Amino acid sequence: MAKELLSQADGYGIIIGLSVVFCLIILAAVRIQKRYLAEDSDQSEMFMVANRSVGLGLTASAVFSSWMWINESVFAAAYTYKWGVALPIWWAAGLSFQIALMAVLGILAKMRVPNAHTSLEIIKIRYGKYAHVVFIVLNIINNIFGCGSMILAGSQLVTGMTGMHVVAAIILIPAGVVIYTAVGGLKATFLTDFLHTTIALILLAYFSIAVLTNEHIGGVHSLYEKVKAANVNVPGNYEGSLLTMKSRSAVLFGVVLKFGNLALVLMDTAFWQKTFASEVKATVPAYNLVSIVILAIPWCTGTIIGLAARAIEKTPIWWDYPNVLTLKQVNSGLVMPYVLRSLLGRGATTGLLVLIFMAITSTVSSSMIAVSSIISLDGYRTYINPRASDRKTLQVSHLGVVFHGLFMAAFAVMLQYAGATNNWSTYFRPIVACPGILPMIFTLFWSRQTKLAAILSPLLGLVSGLVTWLSLSWYYGGAINITTTQTQLAGLYGAVVSFFSPALYSAVISLIWPSRFDWREFLRIDLIEDETSNDSSIKSKLSSSEAVNAPCATLPSNNEKKLYSTGGEKQIRTASPTPGIHKAQAKISLDDVVHPFDEATLLYIRRWLKIAIIFFVVNVIVTCILWPLPLYRNYIFTKSFFTGWVIMAILWQFGAILAVVVYPLWDGRKDISQAVRGIGSELRRGK
Repeated sequence: MAKELLSQADGYGIIIGLSVVFCLIILAAVRIQKRYLAEDSDQSEMFMVANRSVGLGLTASAVFSSWMWINESVFAAAYTYKWGVALPIWWAAGLSFQIALMAVLGILAKMRVPNAHTSLEIIKIRYGKYAHVVFIVLNIINNIFGCGSMILAGSQLVTGMTGMHVVAAIILIPAGVVIYTAVGGLKATFLTDFLHTTIALILLAYFSIAVLTNEHIGGVHSLYEKVKAANVNVPGNYEGSLLTMKSRSAVLFGVVLKFGNLALVLMDTAFWQKTFASEVKATVPAYNLVSIVILAIPWCTGTIIGLAARAIEKTPIWWDYPNVLTLKQVNSGLVMPYVLRSLLGRGATTGLLVLIFMAITSTVSSSMIAVSSIISLDGYRTYINPRASDRKTLQVSHLGVVFHGLFMAAFAVMLQYAGATNNWSTYFRPIVACPGILPMIFTLFWSRQTKLAAILSPLLGLVSGLVTWLSLSWYYGGAINITTTQTQLAGLYGAVVSFFSPALYSAVISLIWPSRFDWREFLRIDLIEDETSNDSSIKSKLSSSEAVNAPCATLPSNNEKKLYSTGGEKQIRTASPTPGIHKAQAKISLDDVVHPFDEATLLYIRRWLKIAIIFFVVNVIVTCILWPLPLYRNYIFTKSFFTGWVIMAILWQFGAILAVVVYPLWDGRKDISQAVRGIGSELRRGK
């Protein structure tokens, strides 16, 4: 029987206490936003897309938080324990390129669909209600399994650390999130994301440095020697070493993870909403900055904590000595808790519990906003009450947050009693979520994808992926059950088929029955405006003067004034973001549709699009090819190479703190100063 790391009181105290604290913080933040910064979360545009006004710093912090699931820290350490130094690199590469891809899609969406609230609105206006319903189902499935598996993994981890009943953890973790998300909307998730990111990164940096310098580890050189002395034989690794990049299991897991995480991003409207919410000038820089610094989390934390467990596991310092970790404990993420309890004591282990809470609630809050937006906009306002007011739409969104929180708790309980684990979810999610990815990308990039292709290709891809996965699970395992469906090759081939086959189906169907979409149709998506409001939420924070003076922008020349939609025979009208103009566009001729951004802003967006595409290609080449593949050979890290490897990972982690903790404070200094002055003024007046 394993020794208890923390008490049940610690578990209940952290979860309930932090839920209350965050609710109070968000209630205060919402009041300050409304009173001093003219940001009212009682309006749908603010609730769902933060008035499209979030700056570079806060966007970067929120994007970083969205990708910093407990998988990237706690489970990266656990899987490094299993497979060695190769695992964190493949994990990090799988995070980085997705963020760079979202920069491309986000800036393209700002140009082509400037008023969008969810990715599903884009599907609806291009392909109609049947495709819309298909993608609603795919998005909700993706959200359910992504959010549900995260709640389950976190709850199982809390239970393993404290002995707290897993069902209690499953119910309590999303409870507080429901309250502050329903009150604060998307901007609230941005603010809590910043707090989550700040606390989590500080804790992770402390854990890494404190473990590495602990007397029982003795620094980088000593860690290297202790790992070698542990004499672990890892099947599939070169000479069975933990210190080689040639690890078959790590590569296979990394590839499956790439597909799964790509699905979690592109098929989750929460990630699209963050691009819709950011300023025009913030989208690409914020996403690309995060795609660079996100590498630090699995690389640094996974390497140091995972290898430290191997170094001390069979020594008296180990918390559960002489017992070693079982495979079930490793797959449940208990490597990091045991290392911290063994080396740093109870306080650090409690800090890890705080980090776990932060990571889970950040994920859950984004998912709640996403699903509530689907319920209110793509369901209620589209099919039930198309004339719904801003106030009514917001009420449905609030109910959607509550419903999703209750449903996810129930769903996670079901997964628990079905015997599912985070490991099983890692292999299952890509199968059911990948089929919509390429048809979704084609929706913005390829004008010739047809309605029939958009409807059938993801469905055919889903069936193809499921058949492949289940057939190979039976072939490799002799049966179909929770255990055999976690077979690496079955999961990998199922994910590959689910991802790529819809592209083939879409191309064939579209070419057999061709048609062409006019991009101007996307401008018919309107804002959800309060008729009594004088504000228009679509106003770009990039003013004309900023566009002219920005590094990448110049005023368009006469021959650059091309028609936005069809490739350019006609000159477009200069479109100023005039309040109220978008409502009328649903009823007028396409020739009279006006883009809400002026020409200087559109030119600026096109240039950022080129930069984003180039950066994405370079990112894939570097993180997926040039970095890991040359090291995939018969080579075991030398002491000097390992030292440089770990030091660079630590520096990268501190670079992440500068990028997504320190810089957002500087970037938002004017808003912070304005709010502080407003509060100070009221205090002086005695209010």
